[in-house]
Amino acid sequence: MTAAQLSIGDLARDSGVKVQTIRYYETIGLLPVAERSAGNQRRYSEAHRERLRFLRHARELGFTLDQIRSLLSLSESPDMPCEQADRIAREHLETVEQRLERLKTLQTELQRMLRQCAGGKVEDCRVIEVLSDHTLCATEHGHREVAETPAET
Repeated sequence: MTAAQLSIGDLARDSGVKVQTIRYYETIGLLPVAERSAGNQRRYSEAHRERLRFLRHARELGFTLDQIRSLLSLSESPDMPCEQADRIAREHLETVEQRLERLKTLQTELQRMLRQCAGGKVEDCRVIEVLSDHTLCATEHGHREVAETPAET
């Protein structure tokens, strides 16, 4: 099968992106809608493959879908200065650095809790005690709502 006529399954295998994700990217406009075969199957081109590789790499680097949308929009105007792309990447780097600082703080607190663990019964467990009473934490790691799954923005 040539690149001009990849099925969604072939595109998924080739790119390492799940079929559901490919459909989602089409739905939200990050990936152009594929042409359909006479049998109504999606058929993807080399342009789809390249766009999907861009999306996957950007997601692996942690860019949000909104940031990716902006970067894709910029990529359609290759003669423009790259200031806006640089700004998006710089803002993302700042976010990553802030997240790393929070993770270092959390690491320190978890190490402290584990060092204080006597290995006895759950009723005396320092981990359970600290998780039950935030005032027992030695470090300020913030009171923020934590979602069950990371939000896509």
